Amino acid sequence: MPVFNIRKAWAFLGVALLATPFSWGQAPASRVALCGACHGAQGNSVIPDIPSLAGQPKVFLENQLVLIREGMRDIPQMKGQLNNVPDAELTALAQHYAALPVAKPTAARRQELYARGETLSKDMRCGICHLPNYVGREQMPRLAGQREDYLLHTMRSMKANQSVGRDPIMTASLYGISDADLQAIAHYLAQTAP
Repeated sequence: MPVFNIRKAWAFLGVALLATPFSWGQAPASRVALCGACHGAQGNSVIPDIPSLAGQPKVFLENQLVLIREGMRDIPQMKGQLNNVPDAELTALAQHYAALPVAKPTAARRQELYARGETLSKDMRCGICHLPNYVGREQMPRLAGQREDYLLHTMRSMKANQSVGRDPIMTASLYGISDADLQAIAHYLAQTAP
């Protein structure tokens, strides 16, 4: 009968850890480069309808990565990108993007639309879940400084109940909101500095 040897077990674990494709707490450069192709090298997307990941809450990012990996969020551009990626690597990716600074908006502020969006966001109490400065928390995404087109696309999808893997509370929250109001909210949030 073999005898358990703690030194051999620790040595084996050490070799196994060294053989992993990333350091604990650090996302592998190859994975970051792959994500950066769409989400931006520093997590700030410049591609229409693709979200910026920089400065998003870590738990929100982790949850979304798991939902995408498990096929519970269907994003055609992401199909297969996260297959078999271990949880530790998803956590490292989430930490990486959560720590990156959010880029300033490049589009000009349209003051009337901004003011309308500010009023609507307050009246709709968006700050209860996303915090009053819209930086998000835990599983609630950061809305401040997110791409305007992405925000509008996402709110339209949620309103139409077509956002699988997303919080169903948002469908109810957006019920009866006109498209013009969604545009104002998206503009305001995109122009709000986190």
